[in-house]
Amino acid sequence: MPERFGSVILPELELRSGKVLKEAGVAYSVNGTPKPDGSNVVVVCHSLTNSHHIAGEPAPGLPGAWWDAVVRPGGVLDTDKLCVVCCNNLCSPYGSSAPTNVEPGTGSTWGMRFPVLDPSDVALSQKKALEAIGIERVAGVIGGSLGGMIALEWVARFAGCLDFAVILAAPLRLYPQAIAYNGVQRHAITSDPDWRDGNYYPGQGPVKGLSNARMLAMITYRSEESFKKRHMRESSNIDEWDGYFDVESYLMHHGKLLTQRFDANCYLYLTKMMDLHDLAQGRADVEAAFESMRKKNLLAVGINTDILFPPWQVEEVAEAAKDAGVYAAYREVKSDAGHDAFLLESEQVSGIMKEFFDSIGFSAR
Repeated sequence: MPERFGSVILPELELRSGKVLKEAGVAYSVNGTPKPDGSNVVVVCHSLTNSHHIAGEPAPGLPGAWWDAVVRPGGVLDTDKLCVVCCNNLCSPYGSSAPTNVEPGTGSTWGMRFPVLDPSDVALSQKKALEAIGIERVAGVIGGSLGGMIALEWVARFAGCLDFAVILAAPLRLYPQAIAYNGVQRHAITSDPDWRDGNYYPGQGPVKGLSNARMLAMITYRSEESFKKRHMRESSNIDEWDGYFDVESYLMHHGKLLTQRFDANCYLYLTKMMDLHDLAQGRADVEAAFESMRKKNLLAVGINTDILFPPWQVEEVAEAAKDAGVYAAYREVKSDAGHDAFLLESEQVSGIMKEFFDSIGFSAR
């Protein structure tokens, strides 16, 4: 049985760009016991700044678990019966190969010499990592936001070894507005004098730039209604230059929190990875990406107040899958929380997934 937290080294990983990433490390977590045939294994792909620590007790060097309400004994992903595997995304600073690592054979930190990756590369690394720990087939794949983009690449590339997919708050491709948000975030980082073209190791690097990037991101993760309910126009000493509206203080707080646990170069690479997401890339069209899932099951879940990936973009996933002969459904989370509702509205998300699992006959057996 694989250990709860572990990692594998892939000697070579051929990227979609044609480049080869040597000695690619992939960190992972395993919650539950896998069956030999993989019939109880569910792969969960994490979002931008989360890690493979999806559930359970604190783990050294990793941020807190982010889906405890879903991945737990008795939960919709019941770890008493299912085996939930989550791999750390490449380019993330939490154990997989990333700009923060030493480039093999050089003794120097990768920095901005690290190859640019897209979600397809990450899906491939995860599939190979699972094979390395003895898991050849899985029941399904689930992912939200960036994780949903990676899960879609699982569908396009590895449908033969899975039965279902759940895509949460993720589109078929990134549209210009989302790319614009990411571009401004990257500009905030690269404009910080402490970025030094990415060569800031072993120092902290562009703390102000990363904080500002996160502040903008937080605006896209919430909705107007959530800000109004939480902050409206409350302020402190606003008539002075050192005064702030509460919503500004909220954003600055979250910006500071991220700088204490994340790397700026990794943030650059991961937002670029999102920009490169396009399920039609390298295929005849987007429907071709779903051909191998024909007569299998897919659920796309949008969020009614999501301004980053509006509901119509997520509904497109289900429609394109249907056009390719997939048994696809679309459901919507109703929440004032905005994009982050896929993480915050655990009860709704669990209910929607349970309904889907019941409809396709998948149970924690």
